Amino acid sequence: MGPEAGAGLAVSAPRLLVAAAREELGGGRRWRLPAARALQLAGEVLAVAAGLKPALLYDCGAAGPAELRRYLSRLREAGLVPHRLHLLRVEGSALLLLHPALARRRVAAVLGAHPAPFMDVSAGRQRPALCGPEEAEAIRGHLAALLAHLGAAEAAGPVSSSEVVPAGWNLCTVAGVLLGYPAAYTFSLEQGTENCLALTPLRVFTAQALCPRIKEGLRVRISSFSIPESLCAELAEVLDAWCEELRKAFSAQRDFVDLQISSEVVTLPAVAL
Repeated sequence: MGPEAGAGLAVSAPRLLVAAAREELGGGRRWRLPAARALQLAGEVLAVAAGLKPALLYDCGAAGPAELRRYLSRLREAGLVPHRLHLLRVEGSALLLLHPALARRRVAAVLGAHPAPFMDVSAGRQRPALCGPEEAEAIRGHLAALLAHLGAAEAAGPVSSSEVVPAGWNLCTVAGVLLGYPAAYTFSLEQGTENCLALTPLRVFTAQALCPRIKEGLRVRISSFSIPESLCAELAEVLDAWCEELRKAFSAQRDFVDLQISSEVVTLPAVAL
């Protein structure tokens, strides 16, 4: 994205972006989304549009595709997101904003990855482990169906949208792939949504960058995910590849500066996926 993409962004951009989020994503209610969260949301949308991550999981309100389309139109009017985007609704339970080409490439890359970057954290396990061939093959089948859907669903226009009805998919796993995580959690659906991560040391990776396009000093979280510390050595290659790909994408854009990638180990009494 060249510098001309930001030509329409006025000095009052922070005020305009906060107003757009509050007015379009409140579902007709008086919804006072904190200004800091509204600016973070705009920054995360820009990170998708700039190709720094394949998708964003919308999780700061009850807005649906129609409301998000209006919100994105407001961002386009401000000159913030000139590239095409795609809204994917997953059986009414999740709403993701995708960079269409990058999301397809990401799913295709995971389909061809060996070993499969899926971490089994089913409740019945004593500790997390990489998925075996049989479990990985089942997930690949779901991702192949998702890839076919994305290829058929994208339409002309600045923002396309579609809904996919998963058949036995683990939405946690699919979302992890779409969000660009180097390895995604999965668990046995037959055992419910519980997992074996309680009191397990997790290494949390976070990528952040400054976004002067929106506001001087605004640091936007590009990505954040965790890997069980016990699996980091086995996943060292995919973690290194993720860092390298992010740095390469970062060098190809001009909307963000000062990329920082950090990690820390945390242990929690319970982990929700």
